[in-house]
Amino acid sequence: MRFRSIVPIALLVLFTVSWAAPVAGAEVAKAIQQKYESLESFRADFKQQLKNAASGEIEEREGSIAYEKPGLIRWETVRPEPEVLVVGQEAVWNYFPKDELAIKSPVEQVLGSKTMLRFLSGKARLDEDFWIEDEGREAGLIKLGLTPKNPEPSLVRATVWVDPETYLLRSILLIDFYGNANKLGLDNLVLDPKLPSDLFSFTPPEGVEVEDNTVSPGQPTS
Repeated sequence: MRFRSIVPIALLVLFTVSWAAPVAGAEVAKAIQQKYESLESFRADFKQQLKNAASGEIEEREGSIAYEKPGLIRWETVRPEPEVLVVGQEAVWNYFPKDELAIKSPVEQVLGSKTMLRFLSGKARLDEDFWIEDEGREAGLIKLGLTPKNPEPSLVRATVWVDPETYLLRSILLIDFYGNANKLGLDNLVLDPKLPSDLFSFTPPEGVEVEDNTVSPGQPTS
């Protein structure tokens, strides 16, 4: 079974926050948000585990993520199968090379729900959109529980683990309404790198089937 959901949440907590001493969970979330808003760009490697609650099936993924203000994202999976997700200025593209399929969607539709992309683009706020619980330490990391004030099927609970020395996010766990779990770990994070402009554009290769969800039925595609 292939997981085609636009994964995870809260990459917005991908950054360092400086404090002289530990602070309460709500203050941590607020400072993380402030740090996110100050970033111009970042890139990181990821390892992801998706668990289907009904079947118990687990899929593991690896790849890289790049972000640039005001909301440009490139999420590229390299294992177990190549997949590219590009959030551009005018549309979102999800490309599946093995299936020779590219899906085009409106940016508002993709970023309007509580998915990782909404957090990654800065469209959501931890300090305003969630009830925050300080769950102490686990394996030496600060653990915060996040409960949406307005839950959606795509997200009813999240947990984040943060390095207490650097206040850098180490792991994120998301749970949806059906109990499906999405756990993401980040590594090799680079803040404010210079990213090529064409990284956030996408043109479907010749012969690839295009499913265009940006047009109404009967409206000709561009």
